[in-house]
Amino acid sequence: MEEKRKHKRLDINVKVEIERIDEDNITTVKYMDVEVTNISKTGLAFRMPDVEFEIGTCFDAKIQIWTKETIDTVFKVVRSNRLEDNTYEYGCIFVGMTDTDALKIEIYQLFNDVE
Repeated sequence: MEEKRKHKRLDINVKVEIERIDEDNITTVKYMDVEVTNISKTGLAFRMPDVEFEIGTCFDAKIQIWTKETIDTVFKVVRSNRLEDNTYEYGCIFVGMTDTDALKIEIYQLFNDVE
């Protein structure tokens, strides 16, 4: 199967706290931790047990990367998949991230590819 992504997804251990944003840009949920399955400079995928979000849902996120720095970003759910164990897996794109923060992810990818 041909890869459609423009940027390689990395399987890395990062901590992500998310807070849902509604149509009026008001946060509706306190920050919660999610299990990130992969990340790239343009998006991420994560899993959450027993919590279903609609396609198009936006989140304010704090991503603690491998250097222990925190990246503040906004992302939107573009794909949702319910797994057999009632866990939901979401594919998301970043809609608000600085170029500097995207570069941090890209640099990690370059070093990861060399290993």
